[in-house]
Formats: sequence, structure tokens, C-alpha cells
Amino acid sequence: MTRRAGLSLAALALALGLDAGGRDALDAWVDATELPSLAPATSVEMRDRTGALLRAYTVADGIWRLPVDPARVDPRYTAMLVAYEDKRFGKHHGVDPLAVLRAGWQALVQGQVVSGGSTLTMQVARLLEDSGTGAWSGKIRQARLALSLERRLAKDEILRLYMALAPFGGNLEGLRAATFAWFGKEPARLTPAEAALLVALPQSPEARRPDRDPDAARAARDRVLARMAEAGVLSEEAARAAMRDPVPTRRRAFPALAPHMTDRALAEAPDRAIHLLTLDRALQAKLETLARDRLREAARGVSIAIVAADHVTGEILASVGSGGYEVRGREGFVDMTRALRSPGSTLKPLVYALGFDAGLAHPQTLIADRPVAFGSYAPQNFDGAFRGELPVEEALRLSLNVPVVLLTDALGPEKLMAALGRAGVEAVLPGGKPGLALALGGVGVRLEELTGLYAGLAQGGIATPLRWRIDEGSEASARRITSRAAAWQVAHILSGLAPPPGAPMNRLAYKTGTSYGHRDAWALGFDGRHAIGVWMGRPDGTPVPGAFGADTAAPVLFEAFQRLKPSLDPLPPPPPETLLVGASRLPEPLKRFRGRAARLIPDPEAPVMAFPPDGAVLAAGEAGVPVRVREGKPPFTWMVSGRPVATGVRRRELLLDRLPAGFSEIAVIDAEGRAARVKVELE
Repeated sequence: MTRRAGLSLAALALALGLDAGGRDALDAWVDATELPSLAPATSVEMRDRTGALLRAYTVADGIWRLPVDPARVDPRYTAMLVAYEDKRFGKHHGVDPLAVLRAGWQALVQGQVVSGGSTLTMQVARLLEDSGTGAWSGKIRQARLALSLERRLAKDEILRLYMALAPFGGNLEGLRAATFAWFGKEPARLTPAEAALLVALPQSPEARRPDRDPDAARAARDRVLARMAEAGVLSEEAARAAMRDPVPTRRRAFPALAPHMTDRALAEAPDRAIHLLTLDRALQAKLETLARDRLREAARGVSIAIVAADHVTGEILASVGSGGYEVRGREGFVDMTRALRSPGSTLKPLVYALGFDAGLAHPQTLIADRPVAFGSYAPQNFDGAFRGELPVEEALRLSLNVPVVLLTDALGPEKLMAALGRAGVEAVLPGGKPGLALALGGVGVRLEELTGLYAGLAQGGIATPLRWRIDEGSEASARRITSRAAAWQVAHILSGLAPPPGAPMNRLAYKTGTSYGHRDAWALGFDGRHAIGVWMGRPDGTPVPGAFGADTAAPVLFEAFQRLKPSLDPLPPPPPETLLVGASRLPEPLKRFRGRAARLIPDPEAPVMAFPPDGAVLAAGEAGVPVRVREGKPPFTWMVSGRPVATGVRRRELLLDRLPAGFSEIAVIDAEGRAARVKVELE
């Protein structure tokens, strides 16, 4: 690094000035150069639907090295870099003879290398081979490689290599890694102070690291700014203003959004350098924050998962696999959007939609909610109570178990399994053959696929498996799971559910569910454009006492919609073929649902019509028709042909007057909702 280095540099400069035979020898020498790989390994990138970075993975040895496109770099940085490092970059062919002569002369005069004369291309050569900067042999090799690079690459390609390989302190290599680590952003827009710091750091990346020695970083940055003012790249005023800007004092974390889905993408296509996902970066960040916030209030070991999708396009916009990838005690590494769990009551809307399509029921059809048995299987409602006879739409809103099992029995559980398959739900049965418990959650499903089912209901009964890669499209064909009318009827019923306390009255169509033993709490909903699914529970399947979907998951669902957009998109109007009539105008077979194999279990405390007997023919006297009820809990409500005629009655005997001639149905309902009814004829 003394006169010998200077002589070598001077000799190189003289060689570059040769012509004729000397140039021919130089050309042959350059052409014979063995080039290192010009495609250095770069971090695998996961990008969202707009191209924004969701997550990146380090290359070998834990290095952050992201690919850079010079066209997407702030032009001010490029101008400052060239002006500071290699002002004749656009004119030379890899080695700047003037700079080499100057460096050689300074070395000869002063006995040491004062300036190396390295061009940006020579620096790229050094970075490609990871060679030193001081030894004269290294300089000669860099010059030879630089000359060869200039013959093979355009100037912007050389800049691309510099911007991808330049060191910026620690395990940071390349401009994009530096801007994310020091400024938390892409290099497309940089302040003069930021650009100057990025120009200064590669010269001495460890000594000038802002997080270790901010004073050294500031001094180096300010020298660049002063030089830029002298060169006319910046005005004096802009340079002075930039010197007042603070330097960063800590490294920022690289984006690590959607860790479960990005790991899944990498596992499925490990050879891809860039993965384009349908996720929305802003929404993903909002829902991950929501998940973390909710877990602060949850019991120990509870996790959470959220899937948000655009049901018009079938694209997943956000996928939260847990409340924190590395959260201790909650098994945050487990992707609960893909875990098999019992869906509780969340399959009931599909059962009712299939029942509507099969002509077994209508939202206004009366259906029994009272003790019933199918052989040895006797389903119970969650609260253990029974409501008697009530409209189907009310049975769905109340999420009663007995009515939906009655309907499943009439349909056949195999049809429910087939519908799940058409919706893209890979349901896993614990025993192999589907049974009636299927309707109440006796099956394993995944949140992502269940959200797809609700997206299909929102799309008029047409389901397309949700997708999360932009570049793959929707290869699976759309399948019809229910008719348009049935899907609309279910959506209309669900949109009438009251929201959780404190949530907006926005008529979101939603359904909650709680699996057996309080192991899973669910809430799934949709509006005219989006569908969101929420699951909460313990990944190991242990119970969470007192956890109900309506209390834990539903508030998260409504909050997720609020973070998605300021107001809901309206649900569509009913299709023309929808039967929109009241109970009294229904066709006779649809007025009351009658199961096929159920055996009603007598309730010893239920009301019994003591008089008149069923099928009696009575004379309509002026005093009215006497009626009498045994058992049951007062007060009673008496109805004639679906019309209440006496309410709040505590006596067990009553005279019903003004009954019309002909056939009538007389019903009595007690305080517990249990009912008894008879049909009579008045002459």
C-alpha cells in the first residue's frame, strides 16, 4: 500500500492509454476474464396485491439482501451516489483513467494510497468477489473485472448490482435492505438526509452504523451533503436543512406480516424469488393488531384466527393464523385458519338453505322445538329448554338444535356432506359415516374453507374455493351449493340477528357457533362484498369454560368489518323466484314441518288439551266454545287458526267466543313456550 501500489495504478492508467498493439493485448486480457456469478442470491419476497412487501426471508448466513430495481429508486439518491463516488460513471468503460492517474500520482508523491480511484463498476467487481480494497493485486483484478463487466452489462445493470450488494452495516446488504432497516420504507422516496446517509454508509458500514455510532453516521452524512452542495446536486439551503435532520438510532424490524400464510407459500413453491399474494397489506396489519389486542383479554392458552375475503373475486384479503407468531403460551406458530375444528352451529344456515331448496320448509314454516329422539340419539338445545312450535326463521335466529336436526333427518346427512364438498369444505368425519350430529358440528372443518362456504352463500349460493395467489387465478370451477332464493332467504334471516353489545346496527348477515365442551367459538358473516370468519379457542383442543361464539368471536367479527371499511355494502334484493309470503298464504305442505323418523318424547310438564279432543265436532253456542288445559305453566296464550284470541290467561278453563263455522285449529302455549293443539269443526 505504498509506492509499489502507486506504481501499479500508474501502470494501469498508462496501459489504458495505449493504442494499436497495446490495446489489442488489453482487449484480449479483458475478454479472457472469468466472471463471477452476476445473479447473487437475494431474499425471497412475499408481496401483497399492490406489490407492497409483506415479508422477506434472509439468504445464506442470515444476510438481508433484497433485489433492487434502479427505476424504483429515488433519482436523488442515484444522482448523489454518482456525484460522490464516480462522477464520470456515464463516460468511462469500467476504469476511469483520470482517477487512476490521480490516485497513482498521489501514492507516488505521498508514499501511500490517498484515493483509490475506484469507479462504481470497480466497487461492484469487489462486491461480486468479496475481495479486499487495499492490495495492489486486488485493485488490478477489480479493474480487469470492471472492464469486463462494462463490456457485458449496461450501466443501469451495473447500478442494479451495486444497489443490491453494497454493505450498509451488520447483516444488511443492498439499498432496499438498508431503507427498510434504517427508515422502514422502500427507496422510492427519500429525503436528502436519508439519501446522503445511504451514500456514506457503504464506505465504512460498521464504523458508521447509526445504531452504534450516530455521531459518526451524522458526520459522514454531512460530508456527503456538503459535497452535493459543491457539485450542484443540492442547493446550499437544502443541504443545510438536511444536516438538521436526525439520523436513525435504531434498526427497524423487517416487515413480517401474515407469517403463517407466507410460510405456507414458501413451502409450496420454495424456488420462487417473489410470491404475489392476494392479501391487502394494510388490512392484514389491522387484523393482526386486532387479534393481538383481543388475546390480551382472553384466558391463558387461547388463540385466535381471522380470514377476510372478497366473495365477489374469491380472493383472501387477510389471513391471521394466530394472535402472534412467537407468542409464548398460546402456540402462536400453529396456523388455526387451517386446523381441523368442530364448527358448532355454523353449518345450520346451510342445512336450512338445503331444506328450502328441497321443498321441506320455508322461513315461515312452523317447526317443532320439543323433546325428540332418533333411536338412541336425542338432541338437546344448548340451554336445555324447548320453545314449542315456531317459524323456521326464528329457529335459525335462535340457533335451536332440535329443529335443525329434524330438517337434517328429512334431508339425509349425506346431502349435507355433499353440499359441503361442493362448497370446497374438506369435512373430516370422526366416525366415517355422516350422522345427524353433523348438523350440530360433529365434523372437522377449517376456518378458511368455512369462510369460503359463507362467501358462497353471499354469492347467491355459488361457491368458488378461496384463493390467495394472484398469479394462479381461480382454477377450480364455481359450484352451486344452493339456489339463489334459498341463499337469499338464509342471508335475510341472518341479517336480522341483533349485533353484539356495543356493535353497530348494520344488518350484517352473521352466525355464531360454539362447539361441544366450549372448545371452539366461531363467528362468520358477510355483506354485499366481503366475508369474514373468526375462530377462538385453544390450539390443543382443551375447553375454554364459559366461551361462547356470540360473546367472544362475534365482537371480533364486527370489529374486523369496521377495520375493513367504514360502512357495509348492502345485501342484494331477493331474486324474482323467491316465495315472499306470510305463513297464512303458504302452500299447505309448507305450513308445518313434519319429520319422518323422529319420535317425539312426551314432556310430562307440557300442556295437554283436556277439552275439546282432537277432531271433535262442536255446536257453536252463544256462550262460546269451552276449552280446558292440563299441565303446563301459566300464563297461557290461546290461539285460533294462528290468531291469538286470549293472552296472559292464568285460569285453565276458558270460553272462546266468535269462532267461525267450519274447521279451526285451537292451540294453547304456556309460559315456557310449550304448546298443545287440536283441530275441531264447528257446526
